[in-house]
Amino acid sequence: MPQHRVEVPAFAMGKYEVTQEQWTALMGDNPSFYKGRNLPVENVSWHDAQAYVRKLSEKTQKNYRLPSEAEWEYAARAGTRSEWGFAHQIALGDYAWYYAVSEGKTHPVGLKLPNAFGLFDIHGNVWEWVEDCYHEHYGGAPTDGSAWTTSCGVRYGVIRGGSFDLVPQLLRSAVRYWIYPNQRAYYIGFRVARDL
Repeated sequence: MPQHRVEVPAFAMGKYEVTQEQWTALMGDNPSFYKGRNLPVENVSWHDAQAYVRKLSEKTQKNYRLPSEAEWEYAARAGTRSEWGFAHQIALGDYAWYYAVSEGKTHPVGLKLPNAFGLFDIHGNVWEWVEDCYHEHYGGAPTDGSAWTTSCGVRYGVIRGGSFDLVPQLLRSAVRYWIYPNQRAYYIGFRVARDL
């Protein structure tokens, strides 16, 4: 809160959360708690995710980065005004790994249905880091879709999307959570964005 209008310019976003195979190919290690080639990489801090996008940008000569909060929410809502980016909570199990269907672990990316923008697992599986630092409310937030990285007070990072061990209400498109940027956990990963 408060709700506010944001103009999000064109950008590209990863179809999937970054996988362990992708992470290992670029970074040379695998920090994940749950191991599997096509499982999302997790147990990575905001700083780790930043190192990954820097290295990916250097390798490809394209500007990869973490999405801003505004970009992430725009992508999650996929043109809808509903809580999860699709019609109703009853369909959540078709789109997301969460408490009731995950068996208490992460799952390979892309097994559930994509949202209307073609993005998989944007709700559930693992929380996803975004570029912004945490603010208690959106008063004064940028309206151009850029990351809000100033006037942060205590420097917390922001994660979005919920994870495999949470109830549906915590997977809603609007839900956000603060966490220290150097913190790692078995339920936190990320997906990349790219300038167009």
